[in-house]
Amino acid sequence: MDHSAPRAPTHSEAAFDLYGPAIPDRPVLISVPHAARDYSDDLLAAARVPLSILHRLEDRWADLLVHPLIAQGFTVIVARAPRALIDLNRHEREIDPGMIADLPRDAALHSSAKLRGGLGLFPRRLPGAHELWRGPMRWAEACSRIETLHRPYHAALGQMMAAARDAHGHAILIDIHSMPPLAPTGAGQPAPGVVLGDRFGRSASGRLMTLAADVVASHGLIVAQNHPYAGDHMIDRHGRPDHGLHALQVEIDRVLYLDATLDRPGPGVARMQAVVTRMAQALAAELPRAGYALAAE
Repeated sequence: MDHSAPRAPTHSEAAFDLYGPAIPDRPVLISVPHAARDYSDDLLAAARVPLSILHRLEDRWADLLVHPLIAQGFTVIVARAPRALIDLNRHEREIDPGMIADLPRDAALHSSAKLRGGLGLFPRRLPGAHELWRGPMRWAEACSRIETLHRPYHAALGQMMAAARDAHGHAILIDIHSMPPLAPTGAGQPAPGVVLGDRFGRSASGRLMTLAADVVASHGLIVAQNHPYAGDHMIDRHGRPDHGLHALQVEIDRVLYLDATLDRPGPGVARMQAVVTRMAQALAAELPRAGYALAAE
């Protein structure tokens, strides 16, 4: 089965493939930062674990969910670097010191709960895999990954958000992710299939969050907001409701679109494509209101 995008990228570089216009022709643009699955020989040689373990870092095949939006001409940015190489949803200074062999004394690093759990800018550990790598990397290698992959992705996204806002009155980023199946929220209650995050109202207008949640629910899915995923660096960095810049994270249960092994695309792909497409269309049709671009509701 051919899983290539329905259109060729309008622009490609080491960090990403861009589909659709760089100046978005509608206020919505889409980001897929964790679905890349091309691993270099050097990266695999540095790994202590097999490729199947590194695959667990991916939002496996999440890029397939935005193919209809690419076909419709939405502006979509898809990361080309696998998350094992660098996590675009972390701050560029969110680095585990143990990952760097020659860390400069004056390096200003950021800590976080995700980093302490092994999932910083350079992922270090997963459950059942205490150490992913044979040894630490050099500081020069870390800086190179940041300079060639992390910064270009965020720079392009920031420029497109500003262009969309200037053209349409506001900009709305939909950041697509996938998640492992969640536990039920209570006895007899089904687990959410989709979790929407807006940093508890800090990255997007509440009106947009409500609209997105209504779209998901209209497809018969259980939707949660900000728990257990409220969003991370991507929407925290690019969501500025007081400047007309809104950003939502969308986490989709992999059971809903992958096969029973959670490794290959499954029969639910078309359904979840329809959910993501309708969400983007609904948000794109939501017009700025008086004061809408000036403050989160």
